[in-house]
Formats: sequence, structure tokens, C-alpha cells
Amino acid sequence: MRRLTVDLGERGYDIVIGRGLIGDVARHFECRGSKVLLVSDTNVAPLYADKVRSSIIGRGLEVKLVTVPAGEKSKCADTLLSLYSEALAFNMTRSDAIVALGGGVVGDLSGFAAATYMRGIDFIQIPTSLLAQVDSSVGGKVGIDLPEGKNLVGAFHQPRAVIIDPDTLDTLTDGFFADGMGEVIKYGCIVDAQLFDKLGAIGGRDGFSECAEEIIARCCDIKRDIVERDEKESGCRKLLNFGHTYGHALEKISGYSAYSHGQAVAIGMTYITRLSERDGYTEQGCANKIARLCTMYNLPTQCSAAGDEIVKAITADKKGTLGGVDAVFLKKIGDSFTRRVPFDYFNAEGGK
Repeated sequence: MRRLTVDLGERGYDIVIGRGLIGDVARHFECRGSKVLLVSDTNVAPLYADKVRSSIIGRGLEVKLVTVPAGEKSKCADTLLSLYSEALAFNMTRSDAIVALGGGVVGDLSGFAAATYMRGIDFIQIPTSLLAQVDSSVGGKVGIDLPEGKNLVGAFHQPRAVIIDPDTLDTLTDGFFADGMGEVIKYGCIVDAQLFDKLGAIGGRDGFSECAEEIIARCCDIKRDIVERDEKESGCRKLLNFGHTYGHALEKISGYSAYSHGQAVAIGMTYITRLSERDGYTEQGCANKIARLCTMYNLPTQCSAAGDEIVKAITADKKGTLGGVDAVFLKKIGDSFTRRVPFDYFNAEGGK
């Protein structure tokens, strides 16, 4: 078992990573009250909810399970309001807690409900998807989507604990596994060239499974370090958005259905790196390296989206300002930086 501590003073917490933890999660967090609202989705609840609920009940707490439909469309205002109603019907107080059992959608939605219910209650992340384990469960970003764009309503609300069981990845489809690999590859691109090379050396999902705990811990450690230095994303935390500006726009214009988040990020990482190589910001050959690694993990690296549609979507992104957007570029694999560019930079006809 591996344990990392996110040092944010009184808002600090542990990330616990170990095989088999899903059956003993309650040993790794505390609840100040007596009730836990356990939120999961229709894919994950049948697999793990009974184990998690039994563990929590075993610590003398009352548990109410709420299951939401799986998928990005549940990360919306209507589902959020339903969680408030469930919490009120359960007579939850400010001392009680919400536990998020699932992927990024469940974590973001549950975390935002916890951040806003009675002006803020505790929540615990138990991520079961690769994407959530390496990225969205750590760092305190929570929120919901609006019809106009992704994550436009949200807050920074740190969890009280993050409990990661790599064994839950065994039940992921190849598509969901690939989705998470988009974020894993991102960490190699922006910070850790050795991680990038390791992902290429292990050669795919089977190789990843053999060293899953190590790779997940490395990704969490990178994010932990960045969050400690820049909790509210005013500086270096922006580096975590590599590939995301284009990727979020692609998700939006495709109706959050044609591309998963990880697929969109893979396309975004490759696209922005090809542009930045063209404009002299990035060492030549990086885009091809990223494309080869993404392809190895069954991620797409290009799409047919119209540049003007992408630009229109990016102008509504929460990271944008009147003058443009802070885009993330690579000097080379493992070395990244941000640069303000106009919105139309993301059109293939854009430029410096």
C-alpha cells in the first residue's frame, strides 16, 4: 500500500493506493457525523456499492446509497438538485459526509454537492476509473456542466481522503481504460519524460496492469506537488490543462458523445503540439512521439472537426479571457509551459 499526503494545512488529506482496498475503505477515512450519502452510478454500483456500504456500516455509520445514470449527462443541474433532495430526506447535517464511488462524473458531481450542501460538508473520493484515479479525484476541482460548456459551474473543495484500489480497473472495458490513459500520457508529456518512456516500454494494457499501483502513484504524486504549489490554478496548475482546451471544445461540439474525455485530450495534445512545432515553440518530433504513444493505447490523435467550430467553443471555455486563452505547450517531452494565445490559434489557419 502507498500513501501520499496532500499538504494544504487544515485542508490536507491522504491519498491511499493499494490493491483490495475497496472492501475496507472505511478504515481510511473519518466521518464527524453519523451519516454517509454514498453516491455511485449505474455501472459501478452493482460491482462495488455493497462492499463499500458494508465497510462503512461496519464503522457504525448510517448509509444511504444514491445511484445516478452513468455518463457525462448526469453531471448536470437536475442531478445535482436530486442529490440535495436525497441528502435532505436523509436528514443529513453539516457534520455528515458524501462518499463518491465511481469515475470522474460521480466525483465531480458529488464533490460539488458536498461543497454547496449547507455551505459545505466533507466528502471522500473512491475513484474506480483510471481517469479518476490518476487525475480528477485529486486536487479539489468539483462541478457540473452547463449546456453551454463543460465544468462551467464549480468550486474548489478538497476531499477528506482519496482511496484508490487498482483492482477496480480490472472491470473496465478497453474503452474506459483508454479514456484514462489520455490523462496518464498527459503527465508524462508535461512533467515526467521517464514516465512517458515507461508507458511506451510496457506496451499496452497488460503491461500497465503489472505496474498499475506504481504508475497511479506517480501520477497522483505529480498532481499532489502541483496542487500544493497552486491550489486555485493561478500559476503552475494550468499545466494540467495540456490538451484540454482543444479537447473540451471537441467534447462540446460533438455533444459529449462522439469522443470520451481521454480521447478528446489525446487529440488535443497532438493537435496543439503540431501547431507549436510549426511555430517553433516545441522540439521537432514531439507530436509524432505523442501520437505513437496514444495510438499504442487505442486513443485517436486527429479528428475532422471544423476549426471555426472549435474556436467558437473555446471562447466559452472558463479558462478564456477577453484577449484569448492560456494554452499549454511543450518545449520537449517532460518540459511544459503556458503561453497566452488568441482564440483563433486553435484554428488550423491560426498562428503565432
